[in-house]
Amino acid sequence: MVISRRTFIKVLGSGVTALGLTDVICKRSGWAAAVPPAKIKDADKTTSICPFCGVGCGLVAYTKGGQLVGVEGDPDHPINQGSLCSKGQAVMEVVTSPRRLKKVRYRAPGSDRWEEKDLEWAVTTLAQRIKSTRDASFQAKNAACVPVNRTEALASIGGAALNNEECYLITKLARALGIVYLEHQARL
Repeated sequence: MVISRRTFIKVLGSGVTALGLTDVICKRSGWAAAVPPAKIKDADKTTSICPFCGVGCGLVAYTKGGQLVGVEGDPDHPINQGSLCSKGQAVMEVVTSPRRLKKVRYRAPGSDRWEEKDLEWAVTTLAQRIKSTRDASFQAKNAACVPVNRTEALASIGGAALNNEECYLITKLARALGIVYLEHQARL
């Protein structure tokens, strides 16, 4: 039996049309009709970037009523094309885990317990400690009286969850403070 190109296209078109109309023609019955709709049905879709490493894989987050209900790889993203590593697959836990810290916790030197503190207190305390450490250890000139304008008592380390703009701003801040120990670790 010889099939012409025209006949092949007609049969292929008919098959695709029939496949597309399957849900209209054949209603589900039995156990297939009892399958609940997907969690992400009628959910808001937002694209984002995975926060775990420096690769920058694309994510699609689904929310209903302000609550995260699902996360999957973005099939339109050029880096991961819809796939995710094991850390990326667990990204939903960053938001939904009951162990997630939502308040500042502070343990005083010598204390055996953590205290909850206000965010404003934490930022103010951190700024004061950075300033006092810098002022106590700042070197305007070295032993040869050459201007160095640095502090060796502070250090800065970046991680892979930071984007280029954040790294740029952290570097600018560190240089302005006179920090010479400036590092970046892509696996953090």
